[in-house]
Amino acid sequence: MQESSDKKAGTAGDSKKNDKAQDKATDKRKQSLYFPEEMLSDIKREALRQDRSLSWIVQQAWRIARDEIKKFPSINLDSDVVDE
Repeated sequence: MQESSDKKAGTAGDSKKNDKAQDKATDKRKQSLYFPEEMLSDIKREALRQDRSLSWIVQQAWRIARDEIKKFPSINLDSDVVDE
């Protein structure tokens, strides 16, 4: 019986670790973003077409465009800031 309860305790601890790791992976923060009206209409149309949320559409667009956007020159004149 003792061995069985040890396994359960180990499993519960592992589960808590996995929950914390998953929380970080799915960390959701509310953020307001402002889009020009025409762009927002396009995003809404695409979300309807794909039966996805606006958030999902914008996230996919960011993932696709991220590398291109990183190529844009920085306007930051502060030498302490490092471009990623």
